Amino acid sequence: QVQLVESGGGLVQAGGSLRLSCAASGRTFSSVAMGWFRQAPGKEREFVASISWSGLRTDYADSVKGRFTISRENAKNTVYLQMNSLKPEDTAVYYCAASTVPGGTANSQNLYPYWGQGTQVTVSS
Repeated sequence: QVQLVESGGGLVQAGGSLRLSCAASGRTFSSVAMGWFRQAPGKEREFVASISWSGLRTDYADSVKGRFTISRENAKNTVYLQMNSLKPEDTAVYYCAASTVPGGTANSQNLYPYWGQGTQVTVSS
């Protein structure tokens, strides 16, 4: 059974930092792109960041560029999202996802068949 389990969410003040982790089990995802998405209250789920299987290529939503960093450790089947300079508008449930894309990054939710349950990130002003 494939599982993606996120951790590291919580409540933080504006300007603060959080590091999200996503541990995969049930199969290895070391050969495909991984991604982070988020869904704020009353809004649709949106792309945040993606990383290629090698970790050499990354892609970010414009709203998080320069503040968030995605990384991965294939040996641990784990992907991370380092979030700095957090803003109240970053408040959302953050989801980790595994794609079917072997070559590069992926920012379309349609390319991600495996999803975690989500972790809440709340940024207070």
